[in-house]
Amino acid sequence: MPFQLLLNILLAFLWMFLANSFSTSSFIIGYLLGLIAMFAMRRGFSTRFYLGPFIALIRLFIRFLYELVVANLEVLSIILKPRLDIKPGIFAYETELEHNWQVTLLSMLITLTPGTLVVDISDDNKTLYIHALHMPEADDAVASIRNSFEKAILEVSR
Repeated sequence: MPFQLLLNILLAFLWMFLANSFSTSSFIIGYLLGLIAMFAMRRGFSTRFYLGPFIALIRLFIRFLYELVVANLEVLSIILKPRLDIKPGIFAYETELEHNWQVTLLSMLITLTPGTLVVDISDDNKTLYIHALHMPEADDAVASIRNSFEKAILEVSR
């Protein structure tokens, strides 16, 4: 993947030299043309096309921002109610992630989302113990994490 990025930058500079224009706009045009050329020849590379993980990372960031806003609104609604009818709890979350950085990223995303906190991680990095401020059903919380953050992390690291 780093080879593909460097090749694309080289193609952008090559375009600048061929066009005899050393401006930022010429570099951007060359980069985009190199991106199109590399995408057309992506089957010749032994690794995945480098733009795929980048797009998946942007999707993960957008997903996190969405979950952050939704969780903030949920916590705000809990705070503004005259009665506290919350059901806090701790549940075990079995993860399918294999690498330490993936588990760390998942636990950071969960902890940064208001109303949830990763309390502990098992020794084998397969179970996360999560405290939730309002958790009517543990299965719903597990499904929510699995379908949002964990799925997005797996897309980035494939």
